[in-house]
Amino acid sequence: MILLPAIDMKDGRCVRLKKGDFDTVHQVANSALETAHRFADAGAAWVHMVDLDGARDGTRKNFPFIYEVIQQSGLKVELGGGIKTVPDLITVVESGVARAVIGSAAVTHPEVVTYALNQWGPDRVAVGIDCLNGKVRTAGWEEDAGLDAVAFAKQMEALGVQTIVYTDIATDGMLSGPSYDQLIALQKAVSCRIVTSGGVTTLDDIKRLRDMGLYAAIIGKAYYAGTLDLAEAVKEAGPQC
Repeated sequence: MILLPAIDMKDGRCVRLKKGDFDTVHQVANSALETAHRFADAGAAWVHMVDLDGARDGTRKNFPFIYEVIQQSGLKVELGGGIKTVPDLITVVESGVARAVIGSAAVTHPEVVTYALNQWGPDRVAVGIDCLNGKVRTAGWEEDAGLDAVAFAKQMEALGVQTIVYTDIATDGMLSGPSYDQLIALQKAVSCRIVTSGGVTTLDDIKRLRDMGLYAAIIGKAYYAGTLDLAEAVKEAGPQC
């Protein structure tokens, strides 16, 4: 199972939120690039980055810091947040990201997903499904799209999507453990590779997710709070290719 330690960017800072609430934003590191280097030193091969300003209002104020990580960290970068149009997508992919995560636009403009799949293939593209109480949320998690998360995952699979980044907002940043029941339901519904996000807290979580056969897990607050040693987690997860 691949592990993707996370760096969320807001106003040029590395931050974390609780349940996606922007009122809970707090800085967790001084430099995105230095943080990425620490991830690499622990054995990670990937980093999951989120442009929170991009997700919320479409601005690209964080991109210089993200670009540094893409170019200088030696890690493969999975990037989400603010990829709303085809020009956004082209900018992100041509910057060198390994995988672009399309979130809100997959709901409002699914043709962006189709374009990405046709242009770069399914390995360079993922759809981010952020849900609360089983319903898809958009616009930086602030709007209810009125869609069932599992049904939407099936729609994306039908388009040709092979990787889904699935976030249960209720667990994000809460150090409460992943939403195992929701992940099992999603595994039964689609054959896509599932990247789970939200609630990963302990080494036992890593073992359980690995044994479930998940493709990947994102590690956020657990790393910064010190409840999970990334090097130990990488060893448990297995090869990070």
